[in-house]
Amino acid sequence: MHEPDEPEAATSAGAPPVPPGLLAEIGRLGRAIRQLFGAQLHLLAAELGLARSAVSWMLLAGLAATVAGVGLGLSLLGLVGLLLAKWFGSWLWALLALIVLQGLFLAGALLLFKRCMHWMSLPATRGEWGAMMRDTLGKARAQIGDEEGDGT
Repeated sequence: MHEPDEPEAATSAGAPPVPPGLLAEIGRLGRAIRQLFGAQLHLLAAELGLARSAVSWMLLAGLAATVAGVGLGLSLLGLVGLLLAKWFGSWLWALLALIVLQGLFLAGALLLFKRCMHWMSLPATRGEWGAMMRDTLGKARAQIGDEEGDGT
């Protein structure tokens, strides 16, 4: 009956020394883990550097696209003006027609914007927006509560 207790007594009373090979293995494991996490930190730093660079290049590309778009729009308006001048036989009538066309386009864009703002104010949309904000606020409060609970 006391046989199961005897090995415990033997290990607690006179534990055999840890073989030196085991300590070397544990040391190598620690160095390998440190190297792995060091490599992960270097990778993270490189990715963050790329992300910062990408943001700058994206802003520059957006600016270049805007300039090119404005240039293309002006060229197309010039071409339409030329075609209208040929059709009407007068530059004055062509420019007046362009003014009317641009005014109609601007009015359409403003009406679309106004309609979209109306859609955003509908009860179902307001309800969804409110629910999304309450959910986000609840998650943030829960996370803050968890962090305070872990810190104490």
